[in-house]
Amino acid sequence: MIIRCPFCGDRGHDEFAYQGDATPRAPAPDAPLAAWTDHVYLRDNPRGRHTELWQHLHGCRAFLVVRRDTATHEIFDVKPARAEDRA
Repeated sequence: MIIRCPFCGDRGHDEFAYQGDATPRAPAPDAPLAAWTDHVYLRDNPRGRHTELWQHLHGCRAFLVVRRDTATHEIFDVKPARAEDRA
């Protein structure tokens, strides 16, 4: 699988580390413990298009949001993961 880093260009996936689902949002600080437990421990394992967080460990070390198909590994979009983009 080739990931196009916006800063370094096309690179093999072995230069990157998968950091998880890029879509979950943390519960409010005063949310019940059950909501925090679900947020920390429960994750879907989707098939098809999915938005993920990756880090370019063996390159620029940037965090990236990668939209790809988990069944075919086709990558549709890669962009920097900035806090203002994920709010």
